[in-house]
Amino acid sequence: MREKVEQALNKVRPALRADGGDVELVDVGADGVVKVRLKGACGGCPMSQLTLKMGIERVLRKEVPEVVSVEAV
Repeated sequence: MREKVEQALNKVRPALRADGGDVELVDVGADGVVKVRLKGACGGCPMSQLTLKMGIERVLRKEVPEVVSVEAV
């Protein structure tokens, strides 16, 4: 499942990089919880929670149905 999550993140990265940020995959739990670290401009952005839930989590859940949620660490 980790490889599928990484492939899905690659679809999100261009949009994040366009704004000076990026996302790093930290862990994929057996329970379907994906842990990521927002980097660059995304790390301190006040909109990062919105990016995480409405952007990254939405794409991951669509691409990898086993994903239950995405959390920032």
